[in-house]
Amino acid sequence: MAGVIEDFVSGVVSSALKEVLTKSGVRRTKTRRTRRRTSKAKSGDILADIVEAALKPKPARKQVSRRRTAAARSKQRRRV
Repeated sequence: MAGVIEDFVSGVVSSALKEVLTKSGVRRTKTRRTRRRTSKAKSGDILADIVEAALKPKPARKQVSRRRTAAARSKQRRRV
């Protein structure tokens, strides 16, 4: 009977200890960070970038308020 209780308690303690260790951030295997591959500048790539930039559609221009012509201003003055 004492052997069964001892076996049970040791199993519970070992599983609890294992759970605490895994939750505390202790890792068994070392994690590796992946390196980013640096792109080497090639003459063909630079030329392709320039062509792509030239063909890319340009954004719409901001609308600018235009000054009224003299005729339009005189019309507006007559209406008021």
